[in-house]
Amino acid sequence: MTTRSLAVLISACFLSAMFGVFVASSLRDVPSVEDQAVSTQLDDLRLRTFASSSPTSFISAAERVTPAVVFVRSYLKRDLLGDLQGERTTTGSAVIVSPDGYIATNNHVIEGARRIRITLEDRREFDAEVVGVDESTDLALLKIEADGLPNLMFGNSDSLRVGEWVLAVGNPFSLNSTVTAGIVSAKGRSIDVLEPDDRIESFIQTDAAVNPGNSGGALVNTAGELIGINTAIITNSGRHEGFAFAIPGNLADRVIRDLRDYGEVKRAVLGVWIQGINDAQAKQLRLPSARGALITNLTPDGPAARGGLQVGDVMTAINGVEINSSPEMQEQLSRYRPGQRIRVTYIRRGASLNLSILLRDKSNRPGQLVGERSDDLLHQLGFEVRGLTPTELRQYPEGGVRVISIFRHSPAESTNMEAGFVITSVNGEGVTSLDRFLRLLHKNSNPLLGGLYDGYDGEYFYQPAP
Repeated sequence: MTTRSLAVLISACFLSAMFGVFVASSLRDVPSVEDQAVSTQLDDLRLRTFASSSPTSFISAAERVTPAVVFVRSYLKRDLLGDLQGERTTTGSAVIVSPDGYIATNNHVIEGARRIRITLEDRREFDAEVVGVDESTDLALLKIEADGLPNLMFGNSDSLRVGEWVLAVGNPFSLNSTVTAGIVSAKGRSIDVLEPDDRIESFIQTDAAVNPGNSGGALVNTAGELIGINTAIITNSGRHEGFAFAIPGNLADRVIRDLRDYGEVKRAVLGVWIQGINDAQAKQLRLPSARGALITNLTPDGPAARGGLQVGDVMTAINGVEINSSPEMQEQLSRYRPGQRIRVTYIRRGASLNLSILLRDKSNRPGQLVGERSDDLLHQLGFEVRGLTPTELRQYPEGGVRVISIFRHSPAESTNMEAGFVITSVNGEGVTSLDRFLRLLHKNSNPLLGGLYDGYDGEYFYQPAP
């Protein structure tokens, strides 16, 4: 075979091979119906296997949270036998909620203390002052003289779902900075552990390991947001048995802000007695399902009666948050103060209706604090505000208004704005007072809200579309 013939043969073989590769590639690009079915099954199996086996990492949340959870030692007041028994102490946990030294814990952790000592994660120690306590929720607010502290921001505990992963961080048995994990087992639990007649029990139940010394510590989600204050366990042994309970973060945030601003909780009253709905009642009342809270009695001339609610009405929501029990109603009402308005959704004779009701205090007075406002436009946008206190005006000398509540499933919530946000401008115009803020809000059909968060640098902007 000549050299030329050999070259032609090699070229032909090369072209034949290339044609085979091209054909094979083309055939792979257009798989058969059977191949498509197998491929889809494999892809689905691969996806499900990856999703079920992928680890849930708690590392970043734990690293963010532990520096803000502190150790509390309470030195109790001496009794008649105190000198003989020696000094008695109790220990627990607490959470730093602002960089300037405000610390939240349980009232039962510091109750009866003559001196309270706080130990930070970096081992620095401080004496703490009691700013205020609220026995109805078992919360207390402490203050230490320090600045630039690591602190936690409250997340939205309403958005928690049963089955969601959570972390409990505290100091069980004096073991500092202990992190345990579990899931949300239930919400709105009432376990009858608080003593006051006006107690508010609507606990988050979790199976994260909580033991003596965890009280007052943090319950956080996997983003490291504070969504509860660990408070109680149900146990026969005195140790963890899988039933732990935390005060919801939204409730704790409201109580703590009141204790900080006023030294006490300004609690609002709706003036209704309610009970849960069973299936027979749901059919009799022409309800779509056995959900809601049946009004069985009203306080004469109280907020609900004045607003137009009647015995036999079924309350289904307060400001968009579902109501199915007395603890849930008490939890929602605890977020508002006398003089604020709430939107009550209820069912009467099969029709779903809404009312705006002005809340009052226990003495049936509607007195307002620090100029809080709640009008129709604010309700439409999904938040409520108040004017700044004299202390806050020193921090924000140019003025502003503070967001005190954000409604669930509202335009404001969809922007990720959080309660505590201080609004200082609307579409670039300064907010010098509460009245000016409302004028600017009504003036702009699509308001851009600018402002600040305590302890955080930089300006934040939100645009809740009505």
